[in-house]
Amino acid sequence: MQTSLTTADQTILRLLKEDDEKAMEHIFTAHYAYLVNAAYHILKDEHQAKDLVQDVLFHFWTKREELSIESGLRAYLKRATVNKSIDQIRRKKRFGVAEEITDFNQASLDVSVQEVMETSDLEATILAAIKTLPERCQLIFSLSRFEDLSHKEIAQKLAISTKTIENQMTKALKVVRLAVQQYKELCILFFYWFY
Repeated sequence: MQTSLTTADQTILRLLKEDDEKAMEHIFTAHYAYLVNAAYHILKDEHQAKDLVQDVLFHFWTKREELSIESGLRAYLKRATVNKSIDQIRRKKRFGVAEEITDFNQASLDVSVQEVMETSDLEATILAAIKTLPERCQLIFSLSRFEDLSHKEIAQKLAISTKTIENQMTKALKVVRLAVQQYKELCILFFYWFY
């Protein structure tokens, strides 16, 4: 269960579709450092993380008219960044450093059909696992992981204690962990997204 876009996100996305460059500047200013941090936790290389986030944001700008975002803008950008970081790690493992240097200036990384299917299967498995949770637990998980709200912010929003939030998140993560065990290496990278 994902929460809907905030009014601010809706406004930014509307301005983007009207080719408002200031809206894109706002997105860059508000989210760049956060996304670089997300990429860095996976890539362990600051330069690569910065390049990758610039690619993600450039792609986001070029596809602005086609975008269909239902959850929060920050969560959408984080997911795009994490997915692209995982793709880069897997590409590096498959082809090694020589090809990475050759493709250094490539705007987007090629991903095989099998890799896309594996990633899609994992994401579908995670979403299916989340749907098995009680409704309140789904909501708390979604606010935390898809909207990037802190436990304190969720507690205030739902008028419940942070201890309740912690208990519900522990329960949700246990269910998701069990569901994705079959994905081994992929789920290790994906779990950065859940912590």
